[in-house]
Amino acid sequence: MSDYYDERETLPAQQREQELMARLPQVLQAARQRAPAIAVQLQGVDIAAVRSREDLSAIPVIRKSELLQAQLRSREQARTQGGAGRQAQDVFGGFSAIGWGQARKVFASPGPMYEPESARPDYWGFARALYAAGFRRDELIYNCFSYHFTPAGSMMETAAHALGCTVFPGGIGQTEQQVQAMADLMPGGYTGTPSFLKIILEKAQSMQVALPSLGKALFSGEAYPPSLQQWFAGHGIDGYQAYGSADLGMIAYETAAREGLVLNEGLILEIVRPGTGHAVEPGEVGEVVVTSFNPDYPLVRFGTGDLSALLPGVSPCGRTNQRIRGWMGRADQTTKVRGMFVHPAQVEQIRTRHPELGQARLVVRGATGQDQMVFQAEIVSGLPGLEQAVAETIRDVTKLRAQVELLAPDTLPRDGKVIEDQRSYD
Repeated sequence: MSDYYDERETLPAQQREQELMARLPQVLQAARQRAPAIAVQLQGVDIAAVRSREDLSAIPVIRKSELLQAQLRSREQARTQGGAGRQAQDVFGGFSAIGWGQARKVFASPGPMYEPESARPDYWGFARALYAAGFRRDELIYNCFSYHFTPAGSMMETAAHALGCTVFPGGIGQTEQQVQAMADLMPGGYTGTPSFLKIILEKAQSMQVALPSLGKALFSGEAYPPSLQQWFAGHGIDGYQAYGSADLGMIAYETAAREGLVLNEGLILEIVRPGTGHAVEPGEVGEVVVTSFNPDYPLVRFGTGDLSALLPGVSPCGRTNQRIRGWMGRADQTTKVRGMFVHPAQVEQIRTRHPELGQARLVVRGATGQDQMVFQAEIVSGLPGLEQAVAETIRDVTKLRAQVELLAPDTLPRDGKVIEDQRSYD
């Protein structure tokens, strides 16, 4: 049996890139025709000329907060206009290419934000992650992701069905019943959060119930550090992690190499400086931005709000797609200073007004009620009066005063932070 889900996982990297870029204009054209919000995003873009990552970078990034606001506006407009039922375009804010009937299910995430699921096999793309975690055809998978409101339960169930597996929809809660069902059914593996499986195993131990069949797991939705990996290994479970979202489905997954997460096939991932659409240097931490080739929910340059970084080279497991380091925090570092919100995009606006500046970040210090802003920036070239000019720009953009610190090149860490809150809240 193959170690790989399909042959795409071992394509030469250059061939994969060429195939993705060859498909990209058609994907964008279909998205523009079928999803009104994407048509607005692509206004003025010569789609036929978008054939590289550099070309793609000319398209504005749409962030999760903007998608939510578009949905809220559409729903409010439909509510004020009345009508017997809510249409799909009203619910999804114009980003979905399918409506009721074509969408078999609709889910809700905090916001509330709504996501469609069509009848396409493995709609969310997690079958590849299950396979890499050791799941195979004709197994029983015990699924403890929630089936209530959010798509997490369906993500794993549709992936398991694509592999040819049977699913027990365990969901969350009722720990003693979970232990009893696992003991009765003897599933080969578990899908869900690592924390809930740990609770189940500890409950089984207190009940003196053995669960010998459970040998593997695919985790998502929570951090899965090496310490937890070792804990599960000590209990006979080989656990792997996958990274995804309710908007995009599966983005990247762990393999036996245990070196970062390999990107899913059929998407383009960029790492950009938070608050911008500009790519960071290779290996630098930035925001994960994804262009999905999902024809039903075709998100283009969608900013996830998550931080990560690309890893160089190819995974030792033999999969040739790019790898990321995994989830490294949130990119939305918006903070409130003296009653005013300051956004990462404002920091970038300040920086770009002065060509003499390179990497920059805004540091907020001081005890409660005594906020102090310090704008730190590396100097590419120095001019007399630059510090004062930058201070004036900060006041113009943020309506707040800040101290300016001009630094030598390569002084600031490349950790993805644009705004760093160092205040004490004791």
